[in-house]
Amino acid sequence: MRRKLFDKAFWHNFKFKYKISVTNENTLEEMAGFYVSKLNGLSLLVIILLILFVLSASILTFTPLRNYLPGYMNSEVREQIVRNALRADSLMGVVERQNMYVMNLQDIFKGVIRVDTISSMADLTEIREDSLMKRTEREAEFRRQYEEAEKYNLTTINIQAEVGGLIFYTPTRGVVLSNFNVESKHQHLGIDITANPNESVLATLDGTVIFSDYTVGAGYVIVVQHNQEFTSVYKHCAALLKQAGNPVKGGDVIAVVGNTGTQTAGPHLHFELWHKGRPVDPVNYILF
Repeated sequence: MRRKLFDKAFWHNFKFKYKISVTNENTLEEMAGFYVSKLNGLSLLVIILLILFVLSASILTFTPLRNYLPGYMNSEVREQIVRNALRADSLMGVVERQNMYVMNLQDIFKGVIRVDTISSMADLTEIREDSLMKRTEREAEFRRQYEEAEKYNLTTINIQAEVGGLIFYTPTRGVVLSNFNVESKHQHLGIDITANPNESVLATLDGTVIFSDYTVGAGYVIVVQHNQEFTSVYKHCAALLKQAGNPVKGGDVIAVVGNTGTQTAGPHLHFELWHKGRPVDPVNYILF
């Protein structure tokens, strides 16, 4: 019963109308008057908010202002952005391939990349010098055939010198053009031996190959670790016939004289001999 009385009083108060009058200040004459209630005020507020919502929605729907809303993008703008992104990606790919083409041509002219490692013009735009220098199956077969042929080649160099119980083989046949010099401003840690292209390069001692790969400055390089803490280094080779981990005997053909790398001006072998981690003059150990 009390609940019903409360609800009746609430709605009576909510719908109760108040009179608003406009009175002349001098004559106190009522100029205008109208009745309002809380229900009328709430209804008017709801109508105004609804009109503002419809107006805002219409503006955002039918005008370009909608494109400025966070996360909103119409189909035309989205299509244009996707098209521009694809064009930019294609242009980047074209520029990258063009740069590779120019750099690889420069490396070919410098002698860093051998022409026979390129099977088509597409290689110039897809492969950089490091991958062009990797051994191919044809090179592997060439090394195997060359090594077998050199076993029975009577003209292969076989100059030996015995020092401290070790028999040193001359690494290649040729003339010493540049001597060992560690005291000059530009240290020369080995000797340069001029030789004919494709001349054999021999292991100077028994040992194990610890490095066999291409470097930019020294071209194809092979390094052999020997007994009694000797290490021999052979640079600027045209091809390497042994891989890292292969055991070699003194006098075995391990590479071919060449002119690879940026630090060379003609076919020759740069040969270094190290003992206990320090470079030594090969002339003191080997007959040239």
